[in-house]
Amino acid sequence: MRQSVQVSDEPEQTPGDDSPAWLDQLPLPSAMLDGEGRITATNPHFRTLLAHARSLDGVALSALLAPEDRAAFQGMLAAALTGNGQPRKLEFSVPLPDGSRRWLTATAAPVSSMTAGTSPALLLQFTDMTGYKDREADLAERESRWNNALVGSSSGVWDLRLDSGTMYYSDVWRAIRGLAPGEPPPNSEEWLELLHPDDRERVLHAIERQNAGDPAYMTFDYRERHKHGHWMWIECRGACVEWNAAGQPVRIIGTDTDITGRKASEEALNRMSRRLKLALDVSRIGVFEADFTSGIADWDAGMRTIFGLDGDSDVRIGGEWEDMLHPEDAERVMNKVEHHVDNLLPFSDEYRVVLGDGSTRYIRSRTLPFIDSDGHRKMIGANWDVTADLALHKELERAKTLAEARNRDLEKAKERIEHIALHDHLTDLPNRRYLDELLEQLSDDGRQNGSGLAILHIDLDRFKQINDTLGHSAGDAMLRHVARILRENVRDGDFVARIGGDEFVFVARFDGKRHQLSALADRLINELRKPVAYEGQDCRFGASIGIACDAKGRIDPRQLLLNADIALYHAKNSGRGRYSYFSLDRHDRMKDSRRLADEILRGLERDEFLPYYQFQFDADSLDVVGAETLARWHHPERGILTPGTFLATAEEIGAVADIDGLILEKALADLKRWKARGLEIPKISVNVSSRRLHDPALKHKLNALSFDSGTVSFELLESIFLDENDEQAMENLRHLRKLGIELEIDDFGTGHASIVSLLRLSPRTLKIDRELVQKVAESRARRNLVGSIIDIGRSLGIRVVAEGVETAGHVRVLRSLGCDVLQGYGLAVPMSFDDTIGFISRQDWRRTGLAS
Repeated sequence: MRQSVQVSDEPEQTPGDDSPAWLDQLPLPSAMLDGEGRITATNPHFRTLLAHARSLDGVALSALLAPEDRAAFQGMLAAALTGNGQPRKLEFSVPLPDGSRRWLTATAAPVSSMTAGTSPALLLQFTDMTGYKDREADLAERESRWNNALVGSSSGVWDLRLDSGTMYYSDVWRAIRGLAPGEPPPNSEEWLELLHPDDRERVLHAIERQNAGDPAYMTFDYRERHKHGHWMWIECRGACVEWNAAGQPVRIIGTDTDITGRKASEEALNRMSRRLKLALDVSRIGVFEADFTSGIADWDAGMRTIFGLDGDSDVRIGGEWEDMLHPEDAERVMNKVEHHVDNLLPFSDEYRVVLGDGSTRYIRSRTLPFIDSDGHRKMIGANWDVTADLALHKELERAKTLAEARNRDLEKAKERIEHIALHDHLTDLPNRRYLDELLEQLSDDGRQNGSGLAILHIDLDRFKQINDTLGHSAGDAMLRHVARILRENVRDGDFVARIGGDEFVFVARFDGKRHQLSALADRLINELRKPVAYEGQDCRFGASIGIACDAKGRIDPRQLLLNADIALYHAKNSGRGRYSYFSLDRHDRMKDSRRLADEILRGLERDEFLPYYQFQFDADSLDVVGAETLARWHHPERGILTPGTFLATAEEIGAVADIDGLILEKALADLKRWKARGLEIPKISVNVSSRRLHDPALKHKLNALSFDSGTVSFELLESIFLDENDEQAMENLRHLRKLGIELEIDDFGTGHASIVSLLRLSPRTLKIDRELVQKVAESRARRNLVGSIIDIGRSLGIRVVAEGVETAGHVRVLRSLGCDVLQGYGLAVPMSFDDTIGFISRQDWRRTGLAS
């Protein structure tokens, strides 16, 4: 375009006049403007361009422009008028009545007038840019749309030019890999190192094929290490967009997308699918999907196995499955399916099918009807064969029924066992264990209501004789008789038990009225002493009862039983056939006795028992002819104790025989010690108890001792019961004689020995009791009695020893009566072995007045 335009000197035209011919001939829309910017002339193209304007005559062209373009337009006009003649160019828009805009480009140049004095003028030529602007906006919109789509899809764009080797990477491409916008991407070698080792070879091959334009490799995926160190999955999509003249690719454009999340979801889905498949395989569940619109059901392998179908052909609805339904189940099952499918309700069912081989199987199902996205009515479900389960269930039910029956039997057996465990098998009364549990329960309860309690401990008298004479059957009959009597006297809340051979315990409520307990005890004693017929004989026995009671519930029930036992002990010692109440005094005496018993046993263990000796003298010469061995207890606290303090208790606990044996052993040792000192003691005598005389082991014990025949004698109390039918005692006596042990009858004249007994025992010595000797010097009757005893002994060839010699009168009278041996405190007191040495050596007894 030229820089200025020359015009002729024709008169100036206005927009209203005919425009200059040259203006109309211009190919572009053109207009003449005066120095104020008003339109002075236009050509047809311009008028067509702005045909929407009502009038153009004298109109300021800037008024037709968009408001935001007016200032720039005025500036362009001013620059054109005042410039160096160079044309000015501006792009602006003109609003149209429909709200759209027409984009124009105007070129302004000053016009030189050939008429002097003419005002300045401008020629404006316009180019319509609206189509170009529309295409430019559409292109920008499409570019924006694709950019937004790529950014929204998290896809990074790459552009590779093979001819120049240049590469372009978008910011999203960088962001996928942890790179900042504009950060240089890794070079080829670095990028290859970022590929997962298992994918590297495959990726290189895929890139080679993609660059070659192979459509099979337009998309591939691989693993690449992220900038932060973790592995990510990339999906690469690319295609050739330009080729050279030889048809070779020169430009490839593509996208990279991070599909790590999708891969993780696929792996999770695969993992879940594997688990589901394993679960279905293990559980032998078959899965199906039925399409009622198409009439076809899709069965998996599990379904086909369950229903015995081979192959993989489609299963027709209304065909195979329906035909296999058991006739008794078919109508019910089909109605249920129809109802739930019509109403899209999930359901479960159990039914039978008859397979092709004729076997009947039990099927359990779970089904879910639905309508899919295509509007097809369908149902999906799972079936599993429960034939074995039902058979097992029936077997378990049968086993359960059998087990319940057995349990009932076991419960009954348990009850019987518990009854047997807690009851006496003979009388069916509660036993000791039951009693202990009752007392334990009463003790734990603490008898919190403060109710009183009484315990009667019952022991049968003379029951052993019935067992020994009539046999145990008779004894059992008597025990059942006792149990019946006790039951007849039990009140509600009372308790009676058999706790031993012939022992029973009666536990009763007690309200403080002892006369009621006494009446009960009297009634029981009177009932139990009545004769009981057994096989034509009357059996008689009795009962002793110990009673302990507590009216206020303060004493432990177990202690009450002990108290009743103590009371029973007193009742038996008081003569049997009676009852006795527990008292603290008796309890204290019992405790003293038990303590003494413990001390006796401990004394035996500690060797506290020792022999004392009281010498015996020839009545005429007063020479020592023997020594009676007397037991003494060297108590650690009470000193030397005589048998009167411990013998009764020792007898109760069966320790007398042990004491006798210990004393004998020590006496024999002392006999040897005397002999070693040159002191001749002809013999020693020791007391022997009835229990020791009946001891089966006595022979063995004596055989173990060392002594000379005739140096030992055993003193037997006259009161010892000796029956020739007592084979054990008679056997021991015969053995004593065989060993050279002489027998002496002690305390003769106070017991029940008869002449016949003396003849049977053949004792070597009789010892007259001190009670008879005491008044022998003053009483003629007593002298006659003692003389008779001495005469009896002389006539039987038995030596006579007088005990209790204390005065010279005793010595004189006994000598005159012919007594053989004298013994008593007047001549020698009992003394220890150590004291005997000096006593014998000094002949102390001869210096007393008794020796004259």
